[in-house]
Amino acid sequence: MAFSLYAATVPSFLQIIGSVEKLVHKAQAFVTERDLKPEDIIQARLAPDMLPFTYQVKSTAEHSIGAIKAIRVGLVSPSLEVPPDSFSGLFEKLASAQAELQALDPDEINGFVGQDMRFEFKGSGMDFTAEGFLMSYAQPNFYFHATTAYDILRNRGVEIGKMDFLGRVAVKQ
Repeated sequence: MAFSLYAATVPSFLQIIGSVEKLVHKAQAFVTERDLKPEDIIQARLAPDMLPFTYQVKSTAEHSIGAIKAIRVGLVSPSLEVPPDSFSGLFEKLASAQAELQALDPDEINGFVGQDMRFEFKGSGMDFTAEGFLMSYAQPNFYFHATTAYDILRNRGVEIGKMDFLGRVAVKQ
């Protein structure tokens, strides 16, 4: 079977973006049920030197559809966009990423194989092929931020489990 860059990335991006969206719903319900302030979750961190929940959610979008957009131009730098400061902003960010991922043409993504890609930050950089960038940089970062968002919620007492992270798995039809 030939390698399909689309099959190796986009379906898992969609799966976990959907999971993170449901996690945000559970976080919002948790805040409402306990009469907390939204920022008690939105700005929650696992450690003082880690970025907050909102950043983790934003980054799942940026390391999925944002990575695809970057490959189209052959260059990426870390996003300095301020994360949403509300649950509605988080939902918008995830919905936009999901819609854009669903609209991708598999042939376009598979056509990226072998294409040059460069990551630049603070005067230094790394050169990749498009597939190397997606598989060894963007996808691991995507999972890191989705997992960290999950972990923040668990740490704050939101009742979630492994299946909440996994979401809709690709079972045989």
